[in-house]
Amino acid sequence: MATSLHRLGAGAFRFRGLVVAVWLLLLVLAGAGAATLSGKTVNTFEIPGQESTTALRLIGEEFGDTASGATAQVVFEVPAGQQVTSPQNAAKVLAAVQALNGLPAVVGATNPLDQANPTVSRDLRAAYSTVAYSAAPPDVTDAQRNALFAAVRSADADGLRVEVTGDATQGVSTVGGPAEVIGVVVALVVLAITYGSLVAAGMNLLTAVVGVGIGALGITTLTGFVDLQSTTPILAIMLGLAVGIDYALFIVTRFRHELLAGRPVAQAVPRAVGTAGSAVVTAGTTVVIALAGLAVAGIPFLTEMGIAAAATIVVAVLVALTLVPAVLGFIGLRALPRPAKRALAHESGRHAAVPTDAVEPRVFARWGRAVSTQRWLSLVLAVAALAVVAVPVFSMRTTLATAWPDDSTQRRAQAVLSEHFGAGVSGPLLVLTQGPDAAARGAQLAQELGGLKGVAVVTPPRPSADGGAALVTVVPTTAPDAPATTDLVHRMRDLVHRDAAGTPAYVTGQTAVSVDVSSTLADALPVYLALVVGLAFVLLVLVFRSLAVPVVGVLGFLLTIGSSLGATTAVFQWGWLKDVVRADTTGPLLSLAPIIVVGILFGLAMDYQVFLVSRMHEAHAHGADPLQAVRTGFRQAAPVVVAAAAIMFAVFAGFVPEGDATIKPIAFALAVGILADAVVVRMVAVPAALSLLGRAAWWLPRWLRWLPVLDVEGAALERQDGARDPAAGRPAGAPAAGA
Repeated sequence: MATSLHRLGAGAFRFRGLVVAVWLLLLVLAGAGAATLSGKTVNTFEIPGQESTTALRLIGEEFGDTASGATAQVVFEVPAGQQVTSPQNAAKVLAAVQALNGLPAVVGATNPLDQANPTVSRDLRAAYSTVAYSAAPPDVTDAQRNALFAAVRSADADGLRVEVTGDATQGVSTVGGPAEVIGVVVALVVLAITYGSLVAAGMNLLTAVVGVGIGALGITTLTGFVDLQSTTPILAIMLGLAVGIDYALFIVTRFRHELLAGRPVAQAVPRAVGTAGSAVVTAGTTVVIALAGLAVAGIPFLTEMGIAAAATIVVAVLVALTLVPAVLGFIGLRALPRPAKRALAHESGRHAAVPTDAVEPRVFARWGRAVSTQRWLSLVLAVAALAVVAVPVFSMRTTLATAWPDDSTQRRAQAVLSEHFGAGVSGPLLVLTQGPDAAARGAQLAQELGGLKGVAVVTPPRPSADGGAALVTVVPTTAPDAPATTDLVHRMRDLVHRDAAGTPAYVTGQTAVSVDVSSTLADALPVYLALVVGLAFVLLVLVFRSLAVPVVGVLGFLLTIGSSLGATTAVFQWGWLKDVVRADTTGPLLSLAPIIVVGILFGLAMDYQVFLVSRMHEAHAHGADPLQAVRTGFRQAAPVVVAAAAIMFAVFAGFVPEGDATIKPIAFALAVGILADAVVVRMVAVPAALSLLGRAAWWLPRWLRWLPVLDVEGAALERQDGARDPAAGRPAGAPAAGA
C-alpha cells in the first residue's frame, strides 16, 4: 500500500495544477447540483414493516390523507377562579377557532366547546382545539407554521392564555450557522499553533473545506431524489469537517518531518503520502466500516444517514491523498515554521537534515516517559476515571418524542395539557380496525381498552366513509416518553391481537412509532457493535500484525463510548450542568443518538489508534526495544494526535451551545468521546498497556503469519532507497530524523 500511495502522491505533485483544477470543478458542479436539484429533508422516523408504520399508511388509505397529515394542539387556559366556558371566554375561544380554520393548508380546527364532542378539562379552566393540516409534517412550510404562531399570539390576550404544540409546529433542521463557524475558527487557531505557520494552517483548512463542501453539497443534491433526514447533512458536515482537517494534518505533519529529514519538496511530498497516507487510508476505512455498518440495523433512514456520512469520509480521504499533496507542491517550504526554515542548510543543492528536537516541544517526550514508567498507575487511573464517568449510562433512556425547549410555546402548551388533561394527552395512541365488522370490533376494543391500567380516556370508534374501518383514540395517563407508556403500548397490542375474529386491528400513532423505532434500535445496537468491532479488529490485525494491539484498541474504545454516553445521560437526561452547555430541555435521549455516536466514535477512535501505534510499530520495526518504541512513537505522534483531537473537539463542541435540539446531545457526546479517547485512552491507557505487554504487544501467532502485509509504515519505501539514502546520506532502513 505504501508503494502505491507513494506513486499516487508523486503523480499529484507532478500534475498539481490539474489536480487542484479538477477538485475545484467538482466543488462547483456539486454546488450547481445542490442549487438546482435539491429537495426537502424530513423529520419523520418510520420503519417499513413495523405495525405502527403499516397502520399509519392504512389510516391514510381508509380516512384520506388528512387523517395522517400534520396536526397541532392549540391550548386555551384561563386564570384560577374563571371558567373557559363562561360567555366572555367562550367568545374568545370561538373567535380563535374561526381564525385557525382560515389558516393556510388547514383542513379543520375542532371546536373544544362543541357539546357533542367537547375537549374541556374537568376543572373547566382549560380546553384545546386540534388543528389538522392537509400536508404531512415535513411538508408544512415555514410560512404556514408562522401563520399558526401569529394566530396563537393574537388570541393570547385579555386573560386568555393560548399556547400551541404538535408536529405541525416543528421546523426542519437546517445546515449553516454559528456552529460551523465556531468550529472552523477554533480549528484554524489550533492548526496555526501546531504548525507555527499560517500558510500551512490555511492550506490544511481550505483543503478540508473543499472535501466537506463536495460531500455536503452532494448530499443536498441527493435530497431531490431521496427522502433524507434533516440531520443527515448536518452530521455529514460535522464529521466530514473534523476528519478532513485531521487527515490533512496527518499528511502535512509527515511532509514537514520529511523536509526536516533533508528531503527536497519533490521527494518529501510522495514520501508523506506513502507513509502517513497509509494511516489515513486505514483510519478512513475504519470510519467507513463503522458508518456503512449502520445498515445492519435494517432501518432505511439510518442506513441512508450512515452511507451519506461514509461517502463524505471517502471524499475526505481522496482529498488528503490527492489535493493535499498537490497544494503542498505549491507551498513547499512555507509549510515549515520560520525557525525550521532558517535551520535548513543548503548543501550541493539539497537540504541537510535538521533534528526535529530543535523544533518540536519536549513536553510529549516527558509525558511518554512518565506514562510508560508509571504504567500500572497510569492504566488504573485512566480506566477508573472513565469507568466513573460511564456510570450514568446504565440509566440511559431513549425516545423519538420531541423534546421542546423549556421556554417554547410547545413546552408551555404541553405543561397546560399535562396539568389539566393528564400527561398522555399530547401523545394519544390510535387503534385501527378493518373489515365489515370494524365499527363493532372498535366498540368492543374501546370498552376493553378502557379497563387497562394506564389508560385515561378512550373515545368511541370513528368509522371511515365506507364503513370498512374504524379508529379509536386512547389517551394514556403517562407522558409519551415514559416507560409506563411503552409498557401500555405492548399491553394494548396483546389485547387487540387476541381473539381478532377475522377483524384486523393495529396500534399506532406517533407514540407507538417511537416505541417501535426505539425497540428496533435497542435490539440492533449490540449486533452493530459486534459487527463493526469485529471488522475493525481484523483490519487492525492486518495493519499491525499483532493480536494485542487490536485488543487494547477495542477495549479502550469501550471505555470511550461508556464515558461519552454516560456524560451525555448525566447532562441531557439528569440535567447536571445543563446550563453550562445551554441545554434547552432534559429527558430521554433521541433513540438514534446511541447507535450514531457508537458508529462515529468508533471510527474516530481507530483513527487515533492507527496513527499513534503505527509510529510505535515503525520504531520497533527499525530495531528499537519495545519500551523505547512506545516512547519514540509517542513522542512523534502525540503532538499530531493532540492537535487532531483538539480540532475534532472544537468542531463537535461548536454544535453544542447553538446547535439544533436534535444534534446538540449527539455533538456533546462526540465532543466528550473525543476528549476521553484522545487524552485518556490513547495518550495514557494505550501507551501504558503496550509498555506492560512489552514484546507480547507485537506478537502474532505462527498460524496467522500468512496474512498479507499492508505496510502502513512505508518499509517498502525504505528498501527502495537502496544501500544509501540519497536524500539524507544514511543506511537504508535507518529511521529518518523525526520520522
